[in-house]
This record gives sequence, C-alpha cells and structure tokens, in this order.
Amino acid sequence: MMLRGSDRGALFDLTTQVDSLVDGVFILDDALDTFLYAGGRDLTGYEDGTENPDGEAALEAALVASGEGLRGSSFVAVQRWVHDLQRFRGFPLERRDGIIGRRKDSNEEIEDAPESAHVKRTAQESYDPPAFMIRRSMPWANAHEQGLEFVAYGQSLDRFERVLRRMMGNEDGVADALFTFSRAVTGGYYWCPPVSGDRLDLHCLGV
Repeated sequence: MMLRGSDRGALFDLTTQVDSLVDGVFILDDALDTFLYAGGRDLTGYEDGTENPDGEAALEAALVASGEGLRGSSFVAVQRWVHDLQRFRGFPLERRDGIIGRRKDSNEEIEDAPESAHVKRTAQESYDPPAFMIRRSMPWANAHEQGLEFVAYGQSLDRFERVLRRMMGNEDGVADALFTFSRAVTGGYYWCPPVSGDRLDLHCLGV
C-alpha cells in the first residue's frame, strides 16, 4: 500500500488508521518512508518520471482492460534500490549524463548517449510491443544508505519483465549503466484488485 501526503504527521495518523483496519488479517512485513527531493528529482540530482504516459494513455498502460474479475485491476512491480552516491558524484559530469542519458541541467535527452544509458535501456516505446507503464521512483535515505523505491503499475507484469531483461543485458549483452552505482536489494510483484462500488472485487480469487 502506498500512502501519500505533504504532512508527515497526517501520514502517521493515516498509517495508524490503516493498521487498525487490517489488524489480525495482514502482518506488516516492511515499511519505508520516502520523500520528494529537489522538486521531483532522484538523489543523483536528475529528474525522474518524465516519460510516463498521460491521460487516457496512462489508464491504458496501468489498468487491465478486460477479463472477468480483472478489468480495472493493476499489476505492480516494486524494487528497492541502494545508490552509491559517493561513487556517482565522483564521476565527471559528462559521464554522469551518459549514465542517465539526459543532461542534468536541462533534462534534455542525449541523442548520442551510450547504448548503456538508462534512458535508452528503458525507453518504453522502443519495445515490440511497447512496454508502457506508470512508473514512480521515490527517494529514501537513512543514516547509512540512500536510494530509491521504484514502483511500476501495468496491465501485465510482462512489460516490466521485458524492461528488466534489457536492463540486465539479456537482449544484446549491454547492461544498464545504472548498475555502475546502484543495485536492487529487494522487491516483489503484487496485484491491485478492481473496485466495485465501495468495495474491492475479489471474486476472481474466490473471495
């Protein structure tokens, strides 16, 4: 579950309410506080989430379009990444731009960026069929580690899987340059059921 808000105290109260509602049914295994950094940038200083579809295209990308008990639901992929920011900041600016595939100062995509650039590895329109999803990357930090929590909503997990395989270099042997300073440490796949009226529709699960 993702709870969002600008007031940390209000979020604490809401979290407590949700915890009370599901007490005895679910067990909290993991929780992470994330935050908005520099107007929507990753902790690397680069803008994030600039390639998400909008409007009707966003709904098509994120929600299942048909199927008994599936229409209106969404499949969710979550990953927690840990950045080595000291290593990244030690790279010259030109190399940092090349790793991401965008100019830090303008957010302009670099046309002749290396094939390993993160933007080129994950361009949703470059897949056949396209792998459009709604992606959210939220910075997090504690006293010892920093990184991002990545969440992708899609009408199937296949789209996320295809992007991940390309990032790892399974297609052409070229791994995403993101791995030069960051690593995924945990994650999971989830399903958000559709809503019928004011209730979750779980009948495809036999509930």
